[in-house]
Amino acid sequence: MSWLDPKQRDALQSERASWEEQEVAAFLRKQPERKEQFHTIGDIPVQRTYTAADIADTPLEDIGLPGRYPFTRGPYPTMYRSRTWTMRQIAGFGTGEDTNQRFKYLIAQGQTGISTDFDMPTLMGYDSDHPMSDGEVGREGVAIDTLADMRALLADIDLETISVSLTINPTAWILLAMYVALAQERGYDLNKLSGTVQADILKEYMAQKEYIYPIAPSVRIVRDIITYSARNLRRYNPINISGYHISEAGSSPLQEAAFTLANLITYVEEVTRTGMQVDEFAPRLAFFFVSQGDFFEEVAKFRALRRCYAKIMKERFGARNPESMRLRFHCQTAAATLTKPQYKVNIVRTALQALSAVLGGAQSLHTNGYDEAFAIPTEDAMKMALRTQQVIAEESCVTQVIDPLGGSYYVEALTTEYERRIFALLDEVDERGGTIKLIEQGWFQKQIADFAYETALRKQSGEKPVIGVNRFVEAEERADIEIHPYDPSTAERQIARTRRVRAERDEPKVQALLEQLLEVARDPSRNIMPITIELVRQGATMGDIVERLKTLWGTYRETPVF
Repeated sequence: MSWLDPKQRDALQSERASWEEQEVAAFLRKQPERKEQFHTIGDIPVQRTYTAADIADTPLEDIGLPGRYPFTRGPYPTMYRSRTWTMRQIAGFGTGEDTNQRFKYLIAQGQTGISTDFDMPTLMGYDSDHPMSDGEVGREGVAIDTLADMRALLADIDLETISVSLTINPTAWILLAMYVALAQERGYDLNKLSGTVQADILKEYMAQKEYIYPIAPSVRIVRDIITYSARNLRRYNPINISGYHISEAGSSPLQEAAFTLANLITYVEEVTRTGMQVDEFAPRLAFFFVSQGDFFEEVAKFRALRRCYAKIMKERFGARNPESMRLRFHCQTAAATLTKPQYKVNIVRTALQALSAVLGGAQSLHTNGYDEAFAIPTEDAMKMALRTQQVIAEESCVTQVIDPLGGSYYVEALTTEYERRIFALLDEVDERGGTIKLIEQGWFQKQIADFAYETALRKQSGEKPVIGVNRFVEAEERADIEIHPYDPSTAERQIARTRRVRAERDEPKVQALLEQLLEVARDPSRNIMPITIELVRQGATMGDIVERLKTLWGTYRETPVF
C-alpha cells in the first residue's frame, strides 16, 4: 500500500514545480539563500521542502506502527508511555571503591542503570602492576584486575534490580566472567540479571583500535559470550554492537549505521555456525549508537536502522520470533562535538542530541558532561547531564506520543533514503568479500579516515560551524572550570589489592586452570566462558588469562592503509 496514487503524486510534483518557478524564484531575486546546496552532516542532499510526493514510493507497511514489524516507529507498542528510557550515565575512575561511590551518587540523583568505563590497562588486558600500566592505572576509567575489584565496584548494589553495563571489548569475556562469579557468590538468579557487556570487537579493528588477539579468535570469543549468555543469562545482553566508536573515529552517520550492521551480520553468521538457531539468541542482541549534531538526520538514522535490522534478521537469517527482529539500542550524545572553548555551550549541544535520541526511540541514554573535553566529568557535570535527561522525560511532554516525528515528509523521506543507502553499502561489503576480509584490507578504515579528513577541512574553513571554535569566537576566555582530579594514590591502592589476591590464592590450582584454558581455546567447538568464570573465582588476574592466551593466539598488528 502506498501513500498516493500516481495522479495525486503527479499533481503534487506539478504544484511544487510551479511554486519553485514563481514564489521561490521571485523571493530568491530579492534574497539569495545562504549557500547553493544544503546537505545533512552525513552529506545527503537536502531539498528546500518536502511533500507527500517525496514519500510516495515508501510502502505504508514499511512505516507501520510502533512495536510491529519492521519496527520503524519503535520497538515497543507503548514506548515511553509505559516507562521512559534507562538513564545510564557512564562512570569509571580510580579503584572499584572510587567508582562505586560515583555509582551510588548517580543512583541517588535518579539514575536508573549503571554503565562502567574501564582504564586502558584493563581494556588491553594488563594487570595494574604490569610495566605497560605505569601512569595509566585508574586514570581514564576504573582499574579491574581481579574478582576482588569487581566486588568493590558493585558493593551494595542489587544486581537483580539495576542493570549493569560493562563498556569493554578485547577483555569483555573476562569482565563478564567476574560479573557472573560475583552474582553467583551473592546467590543471585542469573536469569534475573540485566544489562550488557559491549564485547563488539570488530569495530575495534575498524575504528577504536583497542584489540589484543587476531580477528578469528577474537570473533570466536564473542561467539562464546553470546552462546553462553543465551543459555545462562536470559535477560542479559551479551553484546552491544557499537556504531558509537565508528562515529567518534570520524565516520559519517551513514557509515556508522551500515558498518555496524555489517558487524552484526558477521556475528550472527558466526553464532549460527555452532548450530544455535537465530531465535535462540537474537532477542538479546543490543546496539549502541551516537546521537550527532544533525537533529533530523539522527532521528531518521535510528528509524532506518530498526527497519533495516528487522529485514536483515527476517529475510537474511530466517528469524520468526518478532523479538529477534526488534532492534534495541543504547545511545550516547557525541563526545566529538564537545569543545573546550565556551564549554558551557556543551550543555545545549548535549540537550539537543539527547532529544533527537529520544525522538528516535532510544531504550537507554547517556548524556555527556559539559566538561568532558577536559577530563573525566565531575559530579556536578554528571548531575547536569542527568538532569538534562530528566527534563526531557518529565517536562517536555515528548514522551506522551510515540514517534511524534513519524509522518513528517522530511523525516520519512530521509528514513527511506537511509535504508536505501545502508543496504547499498551492505551489498558492497558482500560483493567485496565480507566484513573480516575488508577489515584486513583496511577498507573500512579508509572510508572512515576519508570522511574524517573532509570533516576536519570543513571545520577549518568554517563551512561546518562550531560555535566558539570557528564562529562567535571569544578572543580571551577565562579558564574558570574545575576538573575532576586524579588521585595519585590510585595505583598504589590498586596494585596492593592485586598482589594480595595473588599471594592468597591456591597457585597450583590457578596454574592448572590456566592450562585447561589453553585446552579449551585450542578446540573451537568448546565455550571459553565456563573455564574463565572458574579462573576468576579462584583468583586468576586478567593479566594471567590474557597473557596465557597470547602464547596460543599471538597478537594482532594492523596493516597500515594510506
